[in-house]
Amino acid sequence: MNTDVNGFMNIIIFASGNGSNAENIIKYFNKKKYNINWLTVTNNKHAGVIEKVTKLGAKIKIISKNDLGEEIFIHSIIGLKPALIILAGFLLKIPENFIKNFNNRIINIHPSLLPKYGGKGMYGQFVHRKVIENKEIKSGITIHFVNEKYDEGKIIFQKDIEIKEPKTSDSLANQIHKLEMKYFPLIIEKLIS
Repeated sequence: MNTDVNGFMNIIIFASGNGSNAENIIKYFNKKKYNINWLTVTNNKHAGVIEKVTKLGAKIKIISKNDLGEEIFIHSIIGLKPALIILAGFLLKIPENFIKNFNNRIINIHPSLLPKYGGKGMYGQFVHRKVIENKEIKSGITIHFVNEKYDEGKIIFQKDIEIKEPKTSDSLANQIHKLEMKYFPLIIEKLIS
C-alpha cells in the first residue's frame, strides 16, 4: 500500500453523521500503533464526526456536494495517494469521475445483506424498517468496494445475524451497529496489510 517518505499511510474517511464508525476505526488503528495520517471528509459542517475524530488527531475537510465531482478536489485527494478511502455513513453518492481515480480503493459498509435492501435512499433506519416490515429472519452487514451504482460494488465481506426479539427497527439497528463496530476495522486492516 502507498506510504509516504516517513512510512506513513494516508487513509481518508468520508462521513456525514455522528461518526461512531469513524471514531471506532481510528481508535482501533491508534491502539495498534499503525503509522496512519487520517483525513476525514464531511459534507456536513455540523456533523458529530468532526469533534470525535479531531480529538483522535484526524484532520478535517468540509466540502459541499458540488466539490465531490470537481477536478480540484479530486486532484487534492489523488495527491495524498490514499491507501484506502472509507465511506462510513457518508450520504452523498460518489461521482464516477472520482471513483475512476481510485479503483478498488474506496470501500463502504452497508447495514444489510446486499443485494437486499440496497440502492438510493436505503441507509440507516430506512433499511432496518424494510427488513422488519418484510419479516426477514436474518440481516447483517456488507462491506463492499464502491462503484458508480449505489451498493452494487464487489462484495468484500458479509456477516449475518438472526434478528432477535423484540423485532423492531431500533433493536435491529443496535444489533447491526455491534457488527459494524467489530468487523469494519478488521476488514480494513486486512485490506491495508
